[in-house]
Amino acid sequence: MSKTDGQRYIPYEERTGPEAIVYFTRDLSPSGLKKAYERVKGPITGKTAIKLHTGEPNGPNIIPAAWVKEFMAAELPQGTIIETNTYYDGDRYTTDRHRETLKVNGWSDFTTVDITDEQGTVMLPVNGGKWFKEMSVGKSLTGYQSLLALTHFKGHTVGGFGGSNKNIGIGCADGRIGKGMIHSKNGAMWGTVEEEFMEKMTESTKSVIDFFDGRATYVNVLRNMSVSCDCEGVGAAPVVTPNVGILASTDILAVDQASVDLIHAMTEKDHHDLLERIESRHGYRQLSYMKELGMGCDRYVLVDLDNGDVHITAAKAVEGVKPFAG
Repeated sequence: MSKTDGQRYIPYEERTGPEAIVYFTRDLSPSGLKKAYERVKGPITGKTAIKLHTGEPNGPNIIPAAWVKEFMAAELPQGTIIETNTYYDGDRYTTDRHRETLKVNGWSDFTTVDITDEQGTVMLPVNGGKWFKEMSVGKSLTGYQSLLALTHFKGHTVGGFGGSNKNIGIGCADGRIGKGMIHSKNGAMWGTVEEEFMEKMTESTKSVIDFFDGRATYVNVLRNMSVSCDCEGVGAAPVVTPNVGILASTDILAVDQASVDLIHAMTEKDHHDLLERIESRHGYRQLSYMKELGMGCDRYVLVDLDNGDVHITAAKAVEGVKPFAG
């Protein structure tokens, strides 16, 4: 049986079109975040939303709040972390419960998170989509001039992987209408899967980045990469994929494609679980559909920030990565 579009990984040599720039550092720390962001902050201006997955209570794999505190103080002291309430009934389902979770995870110690659907929703147009003409997002999202997607790259139960596309597409859709539009089908709350899910999520993302009209940038942190999303909190599957580093780009497709390419460049033992999760959920469709919608490039130049900006391959980037030690 031939693989579907969502199951097939397209090697670099088979891709066509222009190249974007993706910056890479192995420095997994607040300094690494700053180093990567410095190279892609050009589009950021004015009131800036930082889309971050703040996690379920005591979630072990999220980007540490202490890292983000130091990063924001240096780079975006006036930036605001944004979130939305969840579609599932849990510790972030209502605004009150969500704010308690933010306290538990340390975010309230240094900032006030804008839960963008707290005061309602707004519809953004989806240009060129086949599933949606518009998408419902948190109302206060439209009060920002710029967007930084600060993303913990990892697996995802439905999406296969969660990169910048998932962080925005699911994370900006409001907790009742927007997430329901993406997930539900034929009366089933979680009815949408495989290629249809990837396409609906990507159309949601497109509505948001089209709204920001070039004033967006993307940083993916490849650390503590469970096959589970951070929405699973302490119930996430154990991490077995090695930590790699941080990728940054002004091109959303390029940064997610490069993240997947780095996983592919690992040894079979190191990447087996995460690639199985991506392929079994048809997650590669996220990448091909972003390209079809004109959201970015799947070809890129990978710039090594740790070694004088030399251009490297994905294989070189993961050379010498150590097995995950917990």
